[in-house]
Amino acid sequence: MTTAMVTGGIWWAGDGEPADPPLAAAPAAHGRVGPAAGAPAALAHRAKPRSVPKATPAPRPAPAPAPMARSRPVTVAVPAITIEAPVIELGLDATGRLGTPPVDDPRVVGWYAKGPTPGERGTAVVVGHRDTRTGPAVFLNLNSLSQGNTVRVARADGKVAVFTVDRVETYAKNDFPDKEVYGDTGRPELRLLTCGGAFDRGKGYEANIVVFAHLTEIAQKI
Repeated sequence: MTTAMVTGGIWWAGDGEPADPPLAAAPAAHGRVGPAAGAPAALAHRAKPRSVPKATPAPRPAPAPAPMARSRPVTVAVPAITIEAPVIELGLDATGRLGTPPVDDPRVVGWYAKGPTPGERGTAVVVGHRDTRTGPAVFLNLNSLSQGNTVRVARADGKVAVFTVDRVETYAKNDFPDKEVYGDTGRPELRLLTCGGAFDRGKGYEANIVVFAHLTEIAQKI
């Protein structure tokens, strides 16, 4: 599988209750105000309104952490789909295409080393195979992620950048929105990419699956 730099981006081409109503006034008896003869004691006094409980304000979301310093990623973990994969560095070849993780080790993922590191300001890019000729690979179930899932990236500096998934999209390879996927949003973000859509034995997969996520926490353990 291959990934090409397109228009400044990388094209992954891989295989209260209300108060009670007031009670009616009791009639006067023998010229003085008071309860009517035989009237229940409860009618002698106006009922006190019930207090309406105050709504508990929703907790404020935690502020986003500041961008982290540059440090290469070591491990990528995605608890929702039981992934914990080592990271290798990927670069561009002479034609401007991004290399891919080795097909003989489908457990690893690749990080575009010329781009931001995960946690740094900007959009870090991590790619992985969906499958290979020998069977399923690391990102087989990437498309099953949903908003709120987390991606944890252990870095060489000992810190763990924790990202929260915003959305998951599938794009046809011939209509890939490189600016939307790779553009700088002004905050630390992460993209996970793999192949998707229908598979053709001659052409490979027809689409790419892209996970959009942003930095929400800095942890100490993966």
